Amino acid sequence: MGIVTITDEFTSPISAPRMFKASIVDGDNLLPKIAPQVFKNIETIQGDGGPGTIKQMNFAEGSEIKFVKHRVDAIDKEKMTYAYTLIEGDTLMDKIDSISYEINLESMPDGGCKGKNTSKYNTKPGVEIKEEEIKAGKEMAAGIVKAVEAYLLANPNEYV
Repeated sequence: MGIVTITDEFTSPISAPRMFKASIVDGDNLLPKIAPQVFKNIETIQGDGGPGTIKQMNFAEGSEIKFVKHRVDAIDKEKMTYAYTLIEGDTLMDKIDSISYEINLESMPDGGCKGKNTSKYNTKPGVEIKEEEIKAGKEMAAGIVKAVEAYLLANPNEYV
């Protein structure tokens, strides 16, 4: 098994607490609402949202990906960090055992935030992940951040 680590960073004019509340704490409700072309729904299979919780993301009709399940590994609302592991689904599962993600948001002096997302792809023996496969995941994550940002800019009184 090999591990491929990818780190992405972004900045946003949205404050870190608002971005964290919207995208992480209430993401199960907000993401299908603002990106129905991507997400059909996100449901909790077991748990209360804390570590050990299992969630299933069901993707919109016509998507190459039907669903993925992930396990919440850690969530710290004070430090605005979130860690989870993709454990099942029809995306790359013939090539990987799991993908672990760690998201950190921090406030910037201008009132916006800086985000960092570290992804660790745990590949099956003898498998190499191609750059275009990683690129697709990165583009999807960037699109989600932009959708949340646009929603929060258009709705300044939400998630305050």
